[in-house]
Amino acid sequence: MLPSASDPICIFLQSYLDHTNCPFNCQRSCHESSIRVPLAFSGPGFNGGGALRELISLIDLPPTLLDAAGIEVPDHMQGRSLMPLIGGNRMGVAWQQEVFVQISESEVGRAIRTRRWKYAVTAPSGDPIHDSRASDYVESYLYDLEADPYELNNLVDKQSHEEVRVHLREVLKQRMVTAGETAPTIHALPAQASGQLKVLKTEIYQ
Repeated sequence: MLPSASDPICIFLQSYLDHTNCPFNCQRSCHESSIRVPLAFSGPGFNGGGALRELISLIDLPPTLLDAAGIEVPDHMQGRSLMPLIGGNRMGVAWQQEVFVQISESEVGRAIRTRRWKYAVTAPSGDPIHDSRASDYVESYLYDLEADPYELNNLVDKQSHEEVRVHLREVLKQRMVTAGETAPTIHALPAQASGQLKVLKTEIYQ
């Protein structure tokens, strides 16, 4: 059944959460309190209830609405329809393993979030008001969201997590190019001793 004027699709979306006690400029940062927001659909195609655990982005909403309305999604449109995930055969759907984040106004920054990791870079010479992108970035954050869901322990310069940084750095560059940006130079921070911290090979790609 397709949506109609008498039976529309409704979306509930909150732009950001409560940052009263947030130590960061959370409305314009890579942190979860800024980029992880509630999203709910109601209407034809969305009446079965349930929740998705896949990583989705705001650019997935336009193709989702077109798909739900029975309108072909243009090839040039970024994002993917969520409708295959909502159907009963979602086990066979290959979905993205990370989401890409662009940060402005407080800094010129870029980030990616996987299920396990959050990796972010900042352009030191970028003007956050006038510059939409930069050619040079410096690593600024790496969080293990499984062990540190409140993002209190920045691992970006820890020697134990160097392989994680190398992997996520390349993934971030690829996502920036896909978004229409020029492949940047990302400067790594000097690795510092990390005591007993360690990352298993199987954890790098989570």
